[in-house]
Amino acid sequence: MTTDHVRTRDLELLHSLESVVETNLERHLAAARDWMPHDYVPWSEGRDFAFLGGEDWRPEDSRLDPVAKAAMVINLLTEDNLPSYHREIAVVFGRDGAWGEWVNRWTAEEARHSIALRDYLVVTRGVDPVALEQRRMTHMQTGYTSRSDSAVGDLAYVSFQELATRVSHRNTGRATGCPLADRLLTRISTDENLHMVFYRNLLKAALDIQPNETVQAIRDEVIGFEMPGSGEADFGRSSVAIAKAGIYDLRLHHDEVVMPILRFWRVFELTGLSGEGERAREELADFLALLDTKADRFVEQRERLLSRQARLSA
Repeated sequence: MTTDHVRTRDLELLHSLESVVETNLERHLAAARDWMPHDYVPWSEGRDFAFLGGEDWRPEDSRLDPVAKAAMVINLLTEDNLPSYHREIAVVFGRDGAWGEWVNRWTAEEARHSIALRDYLVVTRGVDPVALEQRRMTHMQTGYTSRSDSAVGDLAYVSFQELATRVSHRNTGRATGCPLADRLLTRISTDENLHMVFYRNLLKAALDIQPNETVQAIRDEVIGFEMPGSGEADFGRSSVAIAKAGIYDLRLHHDEVVMPILRFWRVFELTGLSGEGERAREELADFLALLDTKADRFVEQRERLLSRQARLSA
């Protein structure tokens, strides 16, 4: 399929979905609740750093669990890349009409997340602010570029990505050991869930308009899925620790991200798919079986490791 043909199909799809965007934007605005990032920051704990005559950060300043700290940093760096995400979806979905209104609303809501997370971490001295800023500069200069070559592919990506981010934020909050951080991350995860519902509903409508192309896009996204933030230099090491701690792992990815969305779309109940669409669905089913097996194996290995560590500690 040529680039021009893909672009034509994209424009047709975006035009066909305009009324669905309008309906879901109204639903989103009715459901969303404004919140103030400053309300979740214990400003009374703040104090000057050495530049203003105070003391610079020391490791013992942080009261966060080390793995939860790593997860919070990855979550924050992911939110920091908002300019790149905005650029990508604005190019694909456009800046006019209901699509443009949604893109701008989504961006404004997402911007709260990095504001609140960074203020909390700096004020409570949860992380080294110098190292955090250095990682932010590197990560944002790397940016983000969509792997998809179609609008329906981008819709598939953001549907899974928003839910994955919600799960990660929610479980990170629980792991911090700090009630305020838990409240903040729960608040952020509520936003992410609303964003997921918006994109999930649009892709369900796309299945009615372009069923074969949409099933292929779903297959490609599920098989090639990468967590937002995966381009960050320390992501690999951090993600291993995060998985071992049960904050985000293969079992959660399969059970709480991939399968709920696929069930909502009723992917395996669709009728009338062509040869390519049917092949895509079969490949998706094969991959899900493999993912399920890998998730079981990971959980078993983690339980053995934790049991061994417990015996050694005893």
